[in-house]
Formats: sequence, C-alpha cells, structure tokens
Amino acid sequence: MRSIHVVTHPEASHHVEGLVGGWHDSTLTPEGLREAAAIARALRTEIPEGAEVELISSDLRRTRRTAQEIGGLLGVEAALDPRLREKSYGEAEGRPQEWLDKRFVPPPATGDRMGHDEGIEGAETRAEFAGRIYEAMDGILRRP
Repeated sequence: MRSIHVVTHPEASHHVEGLVGGWHDSTLTPEGLREAAAIARALRTEIPEGAEVELISSDLRRTRRTAQEIGGLLGVEAALDPRLREKSYGEAEGRPQEWLDKRFVPPPATGDRMGHDEGIEGAETRAEFAGRIYEAMDGILRRP
C-alpha cells in the first residue's frame, strides 16, 4: 500500500513581511524552521522504519528547506519538481499584499471561476494552477 503525505511549508518571510508569496522565493522564518522540524518529527512517527520513502518538493527555498528537515529524519533527499510550486501571482510576486489587493479582480459568483483572469499580468488562473498540480501528482502516482 502507498501513502502520500502532502505538506505545505510553514511560516515564511513573505508572510511576516506582508508580501505576496506564490513563486516569490522567500525563506522560512525562525518560527517556520521550528514548525518544519515539528512536521518532520510528526511524519517520522507516521512512517514505519524501513519503509521505502520518496520525498518530492517544489524548488522554492521555503519548500526545499522544509523538505530538508523531513528528509533529514527520513534519511532521504528531496527530488525537486517546479510543477509543485504554489499558484503564480505574476507581476505581484514579492510585492506588498496591498499592491495585489488594489488590483485583484475577484472571480464571478457564477460562471467560469477556474478560468477567471484576476487582473494581474502573468498570474496563473486557477485552471492553469490546478492543471499543473494534477500533472505533477499524476507523475508521482505513476512512479513505482
């Protein structure tokens, strides 16, 4: 039987600095590092000793650092897959959250919410984001 554990990175610098994350390559904060270590310990208790483990992470610094904590306790290195990145916010990446909030066009209450253009140059639609993540997960599930 195969188990898949999906982990998101904990607190990163863009969170505390009030910046838009997405593909902005922020780092974990000291609190985020403590939380990553706690996540690693929790996974270590869930995954039996001797189990074959693969660790796959997005290539952003905050996720690589989270994966390093997990991999250290599980004895594996992470394979990096940029398809696992968060949703891209295009030109809003790394800018103050207020910048995005002023320009963001909310999706309609009905209709094409997945293909909605949020009004930010270069940002992914929800459909593009979901398609990228599904492609990555399909690849992971096809692995032996």
